[in-house]
Amino acid sequence: DVQLQALGEGWRRRGGSLRLSCQASGRAPTKYGVGWFRQAPGNEREFVAAVSWSDGNTRYADSVKGRFTVSRDNAKNTVYLQMNSLKVEDTAVYYCAADSQLPAASMYDYWGQGTQVTVSS
Repeated sequence: DVQLQALGEGWRRRGGSLRLSCQASGRAPTKYGVGWFRQAPGNEREFVAAVSWSDGNTRYADSVKGRFTVSRDNAKNTVYLQMNSLKVEDTAVYYCAADSQLPAASMYDYWGQGTQVTVSS
């Protein structure tokens, strides 16, 4: 199985920046890609961004386009989520997941433990 560890929990003021990382380990590196999702209290888990492991192609939710950047470092088996211009509504628990590039949680078999991001006004 693939194990994922998400790091980068933090608190920022509105307009600030934060970088999350997701390191993959286990039987093999992820084959297709890694996605980031988030879940705020009372809300369903929603797609944020995804990156292809092979060619680096990316996909973003409309709510984060232009503010968030997802990237991967194949040598380190690590995916990053750089979050800029943070908004209060970005507050959520963020999860990384493998092994897909699609914007649907059901397409991912492996999930990290989640890391809290809090943005205050």
